[in-house]
Amino acid sequence: MANFAFGLGVGTKSSAGEWLEVYYNAPLLNASAELIDAVSGVVAYEGGNAAIELNAADLKKLEGAFLSVGAEDQALVTEVLEGSKQPLVLCILASDEGPSSTAEVYLKLALLSNRLVKPHGLNLTGMFGLLPNVAWTNEGAVSLEDLPRRQLAARAQGKVLDVQSVDKFPKMANYAVPAGIRIGDTSRIRLGAHVGEGTTVMHEGFINFNAGTLGVSMVEGRISAGVVVGNGSDVGGGASTMGTLSGGNNVVISVGENCLLGANSGLGIPLGDRSTVEAGLYVTGGSKVTVLDDQNNDVEVVKAADLAGKPDLLFRRNSQNGRIEVKTNKSAIELNEELHKHN
Repeated sequence: MANFAFGLGVGTKSSAGEWLEVYYNAPLLNASAELIDAVSGVVAYEGGNAAIELNAADLKKLEGAFLSVGAEDQALVTEVLEGSKQPLVLCILASDEGPSSTAEVYLKLALLSNRLVKPHGLNLTGMFGLLPNVAWTNEGAVSLEDLPRRQLAARAQGKVLDVQSVDKFPKMANYAVPAGIRIGDTSRIRLGAHVGEGTTVMHEGFINFNAGTLGVSMVEGRISAGVVVGNGSDVGGGASTMGTLSGGNNVVISVGENCLLGANSGLGIPLGDRSTVEAGLYVTGGSKVTVLDDQNNDVEVVKAADLAGKPDLLFRRNSQNGRIEVKTNKSAIELNEELHKHN
């Protein structure tokens, strides 16, 4: 039976019985047909995308099903969960359709943060309507409706329920910590971020969901939703990348390999490999940019969007006249010809 994604999850519900969050310890991408067939005999899965709630008896049967097809990692999850009073769910996605439940959204976010899928590799259409706004506390997820009662109950015991954030997304590190990374402040990395092996995120760095790094990077600035940073590139302190969730922007911003966004710079175009935006300069698609030759003579004025994705560029601001300039390791004449050859 066809399968796109698979996960056995344990989560939290509100007092009204609504899912708040789901944790998948060992999510799978493209699980084997044998595994799906074995599971189907236990939970009566009949195909399609489904989030099936489980009880203790289901869990024990699933352990046997997993062992019958050699899925020891999944069997270990069931073993650990046996006896848990937390809500359990089995999420099976036959195809990458837009999610239809909270459990499905959390499985897809888990795939991203476990580096099983790269940003923009999943259909997340409609996800925001399926993610409840949650109070994330030192006692886990609490619905906003339940929060006053839980706070009062804590006070009655001489304790304080510490509300660390109120958001649709939890922090990634409570759900996945992929190998080979450093994070100065885990609250600044949302679940659904893709943090490449070798990446260091300093205390002021931020990575949104469906965004992140693909390899070794130093992140001291902001990687907004949908933005992907290539291997060997650094995002300097206070630097910002323009996301696709606000301002009507539908251009997917990316940073190529071996690039540098200087401190307090900003990026609103896809940046090609080995390119630099100097400190303090914000380059948007509509910015007027003067192209310079190797003698610093003016060649042409273009929109920055015309330079999107082109490699070996240095964007800088002229300190005397304030204009934005760009130089290239290639000759500016060659760049000019490349810009216009398809006109």
